[in-house]
Amino acid sequence: MPLETQIQSLIVSFVFGLFTSLIYNLFYFLLYNRHKYIRIIFNIIYSISLALLFFYFMLLINNAYIHPYFFLLVILGFIIGNLNTRKFRRSPKLNIKQERGK
Repeated sequence: MPLETQIQSLIVSFVFGLFTSLIYNLFYFLLYNRHKYIRIIFNIIYSISLALLFFYFMLLINNAYIHPYFFLLVILGFIIGNLNTRKFRRSPKLNIKQERGK
């Protein structure tokens, strides 16, 4: 694989990790819902859609040739992004308390 393609793949993997952390924190309430079936269904949809999106990006860049260090950069991007996007997280307990107070 040419160096330019590897660099593009690394950058896309890191940015995808940032994007994944943003989506994770935006939909935190649904991922950790107290209703078991909603939580299971949403986790399946979340996981499959993000995996398909990642492989689609890799297909556009390098014919879906995946190296383990691409996943390491996704994880690194997720960790760095999670430090900055936690403020978007809505706690299920906080929402329940606000509804009871009304």
